[in-house]
Amino acid sequence: MKILVLGPGAREHAIVLALLAEGADHEIVCAPGNAGIAASGVETPELAYTDPQAVAAFVEDRGFDLVVIGPEAPLVAGVADPLRAAGVPVFGPDRAAAQLEGSKAFAKRIMDEAQVPTGRATRVASAEAAGAVLDEFGAPYVVKADGLAAGKGVLVTEDRDAALAHVATWAPHGEVLIEEFLDGQEVSLFFFADGHDVLPLSPAQDYKRIFDGDQGPNTGGMGAYSPLPWVDEGFVDEITRTVALPTVRRLEAEGTPFVGLLYCGLIVTAQGVRVIEFNARFGDPETQVVLARLESPLSRYLLAAANGALAAEPEPEFSADPAVIVVVASEGYPGDAATGREIGGIEAAAALPGVHVVHAATARTADGGWIATGGRVLGVVARGADFAEARERAYAGVAEISLEGGQSRTDIAARVA
Repeated sequence: MKILVLGPGAREHAIVLALLAEGADHEIVCAPGNAGIAASGVETPELAYTDPQAVAAFVEDRGFDLVVIGPEAPLVAGVADPLRAAGVPVFGPDRAAAQLEGSKAFAKRIMDEAQVPTGRATRVASAEAAGAVLDEFGAPYVVKADGLAAGKGVLVTEDRDAALAHVATWAPHGEVLIEEFLDGQEVSLFFFADGHDVLPLSPAQDYKRIFDGDQGPNTGGMGAYSPLPWVDEGFVDEITRTVALPTVRRLEAEGTPFVGLLYCGLIVTAQGVRVIEFNARFGDPETQVVLARLESPLSRYLLAAANGALAAEPEPEFSADPAVIVVVASEGYPGDAATGREIGGIEAAAALPGVHVVHAATARTADGGWIATGGRVLGVVARGADFAEARERAYAGVAEISLEGGQSRTDIAARVA
């Protein structure tokens, strides 16, 4: 099969590696990809991957059997729409359905109408309007930018002034939601969706805060692990029944079928499971650990979802071996990240037993070395016979990586190991 993966990050690297691991006769192209993906032997042509017309022209010229859209920006921009209209199988929702991630207000409306369990939320347009709502909900305050914010639009704080400042920062870009605080363990659960049916993947948990002990500002994710030994045996079935299927069927009823990856961001509270948010694509860095455990061929489910044929497929199978990822980030992240600094030890880390490295923001130098080009630079992924071994291997890989000012959390998966 000739497959185009769109996107430049570690999530796309993980998708590519899973496709390569199938051992099938796939021709895989990742546009624009990154230096790590190119080092995996995959073509990474330059492409304006958030431009629907540019992508449609590229696909028409190259003749792909399947297009897999990785990040949220091209989905919200409508990259899937002209491809699907031309009859190309696309894994990724069209622009209308992608609003499930692109607008938190839209997602809340869908949840309400589908009777999906979630927290209370109120939309505000200014800091002046937010004060009374913050007082009504009480601390801790939860403030979310309505649109895409690269993982930085959410603030949870005890500081009312900080909450108001967050509203003031994001209100000029669109509405802001103030939500009730939900206390409990968070879970990321992915579903393949074909517009009518869904199939679950394995749960994972990620770490959003920059520092150990869940301290500091939110990031795009500093690590993750899968599976979750502390969730009930019937957890996935419950979420399928009460969250994923009602959401997909509601979107179908509205004439905006959701085809692609439905990411359910959940929290297990004392009152039951609640949805924090939806994403319209594979999550990063959870994808890196979920796909590291996937034993079924990924391409089979991507194509079945794109073609509306999930009902004929069995649930995907996963290894019992746990997987852990630890993200290495540049100095200054999630603020102004230092770039252009040399990275050493990538090959040494990848040579360790059970370890591989996914690239997020790297580039090759003229002499074949590596430099960091962004905030989250790379992730060290490890599998093991148990969480202790997977975690030990992941941190052994991190120890091999050298990056001036580089930062990583030391407590990823500590609670389960």
